[in-house]
Order: sequence, then C-alpha cells, then structure tokens
Amino acid sequence: MSTGRPEPLFPLFAGLETLPGIGPKTAKLLANLRIATPKDLLLTLPEKGIDRAPVDSVQDAALPGVVTVPVTVRRHMRAPSNRQPHRVEVEDARTTFHLVYFRGHAKALEELLPVGERRTVSGKVELYDGLAQMPHPDHVLGEGEAVPPFEPVYPLTQGITNKLMIRAAKGALARLPPLPEWIDGPLVAERNWLAFAEALARAHGPEGPGDLSPQSVARQRLAYDELFAHQLTLALARATARTRPGVATSGDGRMRRRVLASLPFQPTGAQMRSIDEIDADMGRDRRMNRLLQGDVGSGKTLVALMALLAAAEAGGQGVLMAPTEILARQHHEGLRPLADEAGAVLELLTGRDKGAERAAKLAAVARGDIQILVGTHAVFQRDVAFHDLRLAVIDEQHRFGVRQRLLLGEKSERTDVLVMTATPIPRSLALTQYGDMDLSVLDEKPPGRTPVTTSAVPVGRMGDVTERLRRAVAEGRQAYWVCPLVEESETQDVTSAEERFRSLRAALGEGAVGLVHGQMPPAEKDAAMARFVRGETGVLVATTVIEVGVNVPNASIMVIERAETFGLAQLHQLRGRVGRGAAASTCLLLYKPPLGKTAEARLRILRETEDGFRISEEDLALRGAGDVIGTAQSGLPRFRIADLEGQAGLMETASSDARALLAADPTLRSPRGEAARLLLWLTEQDRALRLLSVG
Repeated sequence: MSTGRPEPLFPLFAGLETLPGIGPKTAKLLANLRIATPKDLLLTLPEKGIDRAPVDSVQDAALPGVVTVPVTVRRHMRAPSNRQPHRVEVEDARTTFHLVYFRGHAKALEELLPVGERRTVSGKVELYDGLAQMPHPDHVLGEGEAVPPFEPVYPLTQGITNKLMIRAAKGALARLPPLPEWIDGPLVAERNWLAFAEALARAHGPEGPGDLSPQSVARQRLAYDELFAHQLTLALARATARTRPGVATSGDGRMRRRVLASLPFQPTGAQMRSIDEIDADMGRDRRMNRLLQGDVGSGKTLVALMALLAAAEAGGQGVLMAPTEILARQHHEGLRPLADEAGAVLELLTGRDKGAERAAKLAAVARGDIQILVGTHAVFQRDVAFHDLRLAVIDEQHRFGVRQRLLLGEKSERTDVLVMTATPIPRSLALTQYGDMDLSVLDEKPPGRTPVTTSAVPVGRMGDVTERLRRAVAEGRQAYWVCPLVEESETQDVTSAEERFRSLRAALGEGAVGLVHGQMPPAEKDAAMARFVRGETGVLVATTVIEVGVNVPNASIMVIERAETFGLAQLHQLRGRVGRGAAASTCLLLYKPPLGKTAEARLRILRETEDGFRISEEDLALRGAGDVIGTAQSGLPRFRIADLEGQAGLMETASSDARALLAADPTLRSPRGEAARLLLWLTEQDRALRLLSVG
C-alpha cells in the first residue's frame, strides 16, 4: 500500500514560486501568513470585500467612501516641489474632481493618465475644502478593462499587496485537480452544499458581503471539510486506541460496597452512571481512554475512587495524579479514610519525599503493597516502578498536556486512563480537544451543596467589604480573598496578594489572616493552608493557586479582587471554593469601574447562573476557543476556515459523520473512504493515515 502523497495533489504542494507573481522574496514574506504552498493559499480566504460597482459620478456616492467611476483626464497639475502632491483633474458624467498623488514621478503619471483619454478609476474619495478628491487610486483601468464589482480583500503582511494575493489565489485555483466527493451524499443534498472546487471558487470570488459570512453556503461547506478531516483523524486515533490491548480489570465489588455503605449521602444518578461506564470499560481487554467531565462540586473524586478500588479489588494498582502538591495532599487526606474503610492501602508520593522515606515508598509500590498511589507528576518519574499498574487517573488534564500522557504510556502500555476535568467544556470544544476519548459527564450536584449568592461591588466600597469580613470572622466564619498578582506591578494597576495581606492583617489582626501564592516555598504554603483548614486563620489571601480543588467546608465567603481581569471559567472555579458546607455562602466580585462590554457581560452571567456548562458556552462566545481552554496548553488545531464559536453545530455533525464512515469502512477503501484519504492529505492530517497502515 502506498503511503505517499497522491499524485493529483502534487501541484498544490509545489513551491509558491511556481505561482504567477511570486518570487523567492515574496514566498518568504507569505510565510508570515502561514502560507507555504498553493494549497495554503486556497485555504486562506478573503477577510472582507470592497464594493467596486461603477457609478456615473462621484456625486452618486456616499462620501467618504470607495468609488469606481469612468472619467476623462482633463489636466495634470505638476507640483512645484517634491513636498507637494501631483494633482490630476478628471471629469465624470456630472462633475470634476482631483486624483492626488503624494509621491510618484510626474512623467510616469502622465503616461498612466494621458490628457483627453478615458479611464476608469477606483479608490477612496473624500471631500477636501468642498472638492472631491481621490488620493492614490487603487485601480486605474484603460478601455475594455474592468475591476470586479466586489473585490475580495485578503489578510496581508508587510510587503504583500492585495493585488498580489488575488493573482496568486487565482493561480492556486487553476491548480486544483478534479476531486471526488468525500462528504456523505445525503448531507450535501440536505445542506445544499456546493462541490469542494465550486465552494473554493465562490469563497475566493465573493459577489457581495453575504459570501464573506461564515454562514454562507460556500464557507459552511469548506469549514465542514476542515472539521470533518479533524474529526476523522480523532476517530481513527480512537479506533486504533480501541484495538490496543489492555488488561481486563474486574473487581468483585467488596471494597466499593464498603465505601458506599459508609457514605452519609446517596451518590447522584450521574455519579452512578459514570461509575458503571468506567467499570464496563475497565472490564474489557482493551485500554480505556475516558474523560470524566464535571462541574465544580459534582463529585468526580468519588467516581475516581470507585475506579481505583476496582483496580485494587482485581489485584492491581491505581494511581491518581494531581496538578499541584496542595491538591495531591488534599486528595490524600480526603480519600485516606474511605480507602481505610474499604481495606485498601493508599499512600501519597510528592517531590518532597526524600531519602529513606522515598525509598521505602518506592519499594512498597514495586512489591504491590501500596494499592493506590496519590501524588503530583512525581508518581510518573522514571524511578517509580509499579508492580501491576491497571489504572491512571489524571486530575485537571489541561494542566498536564501530551508529554505527561506519553510518560504514562511508557509506564504501562496497557494501563487504563481516566482524565478528570472540573472545567466544563462546551460540547463542540470537548469534541475538538478530546474527540479521541470516551466521555462521562457529571451533570448533577450531590446533596449538601448550598447555593452561592454572587454580587458585584465597585472597589470604592472596599472599606464596607473589609468591615463585613471583620464581622464574619468574629462569628467564626472563614473567607478567601483572591488577588490577580503576587507582587506590586508598575505596569498593572492591581493590588498584589502581599499588599492585600498586609492591609487586611492591619484591619483584622495579626493572626486572623493567612497568605498563599505560587512563589512561596512549598512548606510555607502547606503550613498556611493547613492553618486555614484547621480554622486557625479566618481569611486566606491567595492568588489563583486555590482555583482548583481546595476544600474547606467552613469557608463561606469568596472575595475576588479586580474580578474583571479574570476569565469567566476561572471566576466560576474560584466561586466553587465556597458553598461546600451548611452555611449560606457569598461571592463578592470587586471590580474597578468603568467596565468594558465583555467584562460587564462576564460579571452579569456569573451573577445569573451557577451552571458551569452554561457558563462555559457563554465564555466560548465571549472569548473564543483558544482562550477558554488556554491556548498554550489547549492542543486546539488552528483551523484556517472553520470558526469554533460560530460553527459549533458543524463540529457535532462532523464528529458523528466521521465515526459513521469508519464504522462502515474501517480501512477507508470504499469510494468515499478513498476520497476521504485525499481530504486528509489535503488538510495535512495524513498522520491519521499512518494509524491505518499500522492498525
């Protein structure tokens, strides 16, 4: 089987210099637009358009504005010096006006615009001292030449003109070979989509503003091609993962029954459903790759513990990896009593374990004496050898990324993987980022979570907030105070955590206030955290280090300073630190007026709802896909045409279509499968085809 690029696509992957008007220097400049081949040009669509439909006279146009008008050249008014513009008086059907050139040789301009000749000029016309003038026309056309009535405008970079882009795009379109249809026939008919080549021609030759909209038929079709290729890649990865051998892990339920019997509450239906889904996956002899997605406080940890106990019941081991030491210790403290109840050995391993203590733990892990290991990424360091690792649970996956997943694969190729995220992700993004994984969703809150009252307060009322805190602390309640920066910054007008800590300590008393931030030595951080957990300090001043997972049921007040500088999902995560006990809880969003439109919308949404999934959809609409997940770690593909915010529905269709195609044609050898292979080459998702050749 050939694994090389199909020959019909060769012209689209040739050098850019093979296109009209592009030399080596221009090709280098186009790299700034992520354009390296004619194929890249095809998928770089115009951003906007200019209406160049001709009018009889500038008097018929709304000024200032772009005008295309036939004229007769009346006279040249040469500038007495280089510092003054060269003017050309022209006459249209009803009036005279000036073309103005601030630079340019008079001789060349006289050749371009000979007196007495007819020309069509197009450019921006403005009124100057009551006289209409067109500085530096975009187009000067002779008899028989025409400008497109609606001119596409491409993204540009220094040294690249729109004229060059139009010409190069036409050259790239001419290279497009006839291609078979890779989209499901009924879907093409239902959406009234054009064929791929027609859609490209329409997108590059828009006839009006409607053709530039992401909702236009041509752009919908092209966006779908991109999303379908991406989802096909993920579906192939998923199908390959499903054929990878795993170890069937089926416990007898004895440990899990003891834990469930000891709980003071009944797990939610969503928790029980997720426990069953994971149990079924672990019982199969292929490797599990599942995402457990749940809002703040939806009870993911209990679900994870049940899976870890299933591994222990079957005679294997499980590991739970958390992104921070604070969270690893908290998991250990929370799970240890339940593991004891179940009769399972659960231990903590962090980077702080040294010497003989670490050696003893590693030996116990290697012998299989420790059944469940909790820790930071230290649990996957090379010197940690497991006796029989069956399950790895990764908490807050977006903090880890692909490298850690590969390290896990080295530990055991057959280990089942359960990824937990407390950041509700809109379904379209979940499909984009985790489309290679099976999904379990916790969409119910366990009993005992109290609603949180959320209010927005201007920073001018800081004194009132401090006084309210003083009273709450005197009543034995606890509060978080979150600041966006650790130290004073000259560039940002934001009070730092250290500065706020000093001012609150002065107002509330020395021992009443603690401080935690990411730059503190771990021992100091843990000690401050422990004092707060024990109730010795009433207020904990912190940076977003407490965003994930910290659990202090007595804390019922959350103050977020300069809330307008935080993202919506982050604000929701921080708010989730309160409302964990019986006391009525409050979240105060301190903001500095005036608020921008986006910041105002963010704070309004937070006041309206505690539903993390609704919040994530709103966040996507406000900020865009990369920001919601955090572009640096997101692993989101950079689509050239598809718009994840505006075309979320297309992603869902592409996902189910890709899975259906692979179910019917696992090797992509049917006519449609072969066409889909061309699409994967065209969109440079051809690494997916390597999965087919090895799978």
